[in-house]
Amino acid sequence: MSILVIVVHIIVCIALILIVLLQTGKGADMGAAFGGGSSQTLFGSTGASTFLSKATTAAAVVFMLTSLVLAYMSGNQSASTIMTDSPAPIEQPAAAPSGTDTQGAEQTAPADN
Repeated sequence: MSILVIVVHIIVCIALILIVLLQTGKGADMGAAFGGGSSQTLFGSTGASTFLSKATTAAAVVFMLTSLVLAYMSGNQSASTIMTDSPAPIEQPAAAPSGTDTQGAEQTAPADN
């Protein structure tokens, strides 16, 4: 399921990039506005929406939906670890080096009277 969503997400992402790059910018009609006889105004309405603008909207909606689905799926993963399968190690006291006193700090020197 997640592989399918990832593949759709990547395809829509590439399509969205290509659709946006194919569109002409608003600045492309600047020269036509100063005596070119263009029917569109410089900063006014853009007229009827073109196929590319509708495709951009559709691709953006699908891109957002797949992004939300992927975020939800990554947040709902159970935390799996290999540490739950192995038992905890048994702690053993450290062995004292040979030739040393294990009572060290508890013994005191006899007092001279």
